[in-house]
Amino acid sequence: MARRTPFALVLEVVAWLTVLSGSVQVVAPGFVLRLLGASDDGTARQLFATVGMFMVVAGGLLVTTLRRPRPDPDVVVWSAVQKLGASVAVGVAVANSVFDPVALGVATLDLLTSVLLLVFLRTQARERGARP
Repeated sequence: MARRTPFALVLEVVAWLTVLSGSVQVVAPGFVLRLLGASDDGTARQLFATVGMFMVVAGGLLVTTLRRPRPDPDVVVWSAVQKLGASVAVGVAVANSVFDPVALGVATLDLLTSVLLLVFLRTQARERGARP
């Protein structure tokens, strides 16, 4: 079995943090909404919990592939797309005054993760001798 790189391990930690934060959104969506300065009504809590469930699934899938000797490039690229989409969505929410500017920290972390996943994908392709 191939040894995982420090880069893959860092990304795995980020993926576990996605699972953790998504789990918190599922269990306590109102708490997270209040932290982000958003309205906290039944509809918002339900939708935010649903988004959290998808975060758990997406993060768990990324953890699973990163633990393999050869991570699945399709999972990595779609994880990057998910993180980019989340970054844009949160940025739009801040621009529309749905979330307070503090949420830009979340958007920035998601954007950075998206870039790191794409760099990781390119690195993996080079190591395999394939075109990225």
